[in-house]
Amino acid sequence: MSQVEVSHVTKRFGTMTALDDVTINFTDGGFFALLGPSGSGKTTLLRTIAGFYFPESGTIRIGDIAVQKVPVEKRDIGMMFQNYALFPNMSVADNVGFGLRVRKVSRNEEARRVAEALELVQLGAFAARRPQQLSGGQRQRVALARAIVTKPKVLLLDEPLSALDKTLRVDMQIELKRIQREIGITTIFVTHDQEEALTLADQIGILKAGRIVQVGAPRDVYDHPVDAFTAGFLGDANWVPDSAMSGLTLPREPDGFRFATRPEMLTISQDRPAPGTNSLPGKLKQRIFAGTMATCIVDVNGESWKLTARDRDIPQIAANDDVWISWVPRDTMAVPR
Repeated sequence: MSQVEVSHVTKRFGTMTALDDVTINFTDGGFFALLGPSGSGKTTLLRTIAGFYFPESGTIRIGDIAVQKVPVEKRDIGMMFQNYALFPNMSVADNVGFGLRVRKVSRNEEARRVAEALELVQLGAFAARRPQQLSGGQRQRVALARAIVTKPKVLLLDEPLSALDKTLRVDMQIELKRIQREIGITTIFVTHDQEEALTLADQIGILKAGRIVQVGAPRDVYDHPVDAFTAGFLGDANWVPDSAMSGLTLPREPDGFRFATRPEMLTISQDRPAPGTNSLPGKLKQRIFAGTMATCIVDVNGESWKLTARDRDIPQIAANDDVWISWVPRDTMAVPR
């Protein structure tokens, strides 16, 4: 295991700056998510740490060693790609052991470590199969076993679960977290899925236009976003109209701040809420049923607010009826303008 330190790293492709003076530290043994919209630089940052790209400036350290000019094969990292990149003509065991053979590990040592890695990902009985004989989730675990069998200092994952359907993705999130905890390796993964980042990561880094916007524990970033971009990107945010602030209990003076609340913090009723809550009048535009959960879209001062709750906890209200949206004052976020 090793800490990874990225300091003032800039990476350009022609005239485009993909990483702009990025500084971020990944703690030893931690599970870290890089999250951002398309083109934000998250994959470029991961591949620069891996050694596929060399930065124009800045330093990257894995442990005590500066590696920003070290080729990928000498960085002692494990990399798992989005498409898994398995060799179709090789067995599962041979796919997993490929990196060991490149390193000239003895046959006995290779067999032992491959068996250990396959047991860790619960595929010990599938060693002789070919990738095309496996399900998507099983191929994903083969790729993970191949990434960790060399016992790298750092594990890098590029959209590792994006090719899986939703149900399997949730199952694999649990498995991935279990395996990471069991081996204790410093892990950095790129994802576009906010829920996945919140579920898996100890720390989240939000990127925008090649720069780090915010870093912190998932709960801290979700509850205390540093700007409107982060508030709206990591989950949904309902923004309080400036004209409605005077009637609400706010966490601080409004100068220099906007205020918002999350959809899951809201309740909806046709009766005016009791004093002590923040509330705004609106009109129900749509109710979207999604099994146990439902989403209501409410027009509030010309803005569309979103409320999410268990379907059975939402009263039966017809579309276009007048409603009240309310929430506990402590669930109001103060976001710098």
